[in-house]
Order: sequence, then C-alpha cells, then structure tokens
Amino acid sequence: MLLRLAVAAAIGLALGFEREWHGHDAGMRTHALVALSSAMITISSLLLFLELKHEGGASDPLRVIQGLAQAIGFIAGGLIFIRGRGVKNMTTAASLWMAAAVGIGAGAGQFGLVAIAALIAILLLTVDRMLSRLMPKLAEPPSEEGSSMPNRRGATHADD
Repeated sequence: MLLRLAVAAAIGLALGFEREWHGHDAGMRTHALVALSSAMITISSLLLFLELKHEGGASDPLRVIQGLAQAIGFIAGGLIFIRGRGVKNMTTAASLWMAAAVGIGAGAGQFGLVAIAALIAILLLTVDRMLSRLMPKLAEPPSEEGSSMPNRRGATHADD
C-alpha cells in the first residue's frame, strides 16, 4: 500500500511541477493530492471488494473508478474559463485529470501502466513548451465582428 500511495503522490508532484513552474493555480500540491486521494480510494475499494468477497458478498470496484472520473471531471471543469477570445486552463485541467488517472492506476498496483502514462504526460507537458518556442509564431486570424466567444461575465470582446 505504501508503494502504491508513494508512486501516486510522486508522479502527481511531477505532473504538478510543470504547472507550478509556469504559474498556474493547480500546482504540485494539488496534483499530488489528487493522485494520492485517487490511489487511496482505489486501494480502499479493492480492499473492500476482497473483504466482501471473502464474506460471501458482492461488490464492484469499477464503480469507484467511474465515480472518481466524474468527480475529477467536475473539479477540472471548474478550472476552465473563457477570457476575452481565449479559453484558459485547459492544460491544467487535463493534467489534473491525468493525476487522478495516475492515482487510480497506482492504487490498483498497475505500475507499468502508470510509469508509461506518466512519462508520456510529462513529455507532453514539457516538450510542447520547448517546441512552441522554436516554432515561428502564427498570426492570429482576423476576428469577425460579433463572432467572438463571451468571457466569464458573458460579454464578448466587442462588449468590453
């Protein structure tokens, strides 16, 4: 159990490091806590499943994973907002979702899957930034009047 929880927390920290390094709200502690809590809930579900099975009862630990996915989707969705013409915090929400998946995998003891997915996720978070610095900036397409998306208050850029 200690190994499962430690792997989840450590990879959550690694995922959150990139977000914190770039000044985003959901940083190292948030990612580590999401991964750790997902691992704990998964371990608890598996232990409860074994206990109930031993006593002749029935349980479905996959329902816990479904509930975790819904809960983290709600939290991640709360991070995303529209400001002016852009959508903000999409990558932070996705990396938080990844931290939950890492926690679920670590809690289930699926360390190979966790290692491969975490490596790919960390590469995606870091390599993308490096490549974007090397690529020439693309010009923003001209916006059509009235076609911009609303900001958090519901006003379009033209209404500001």
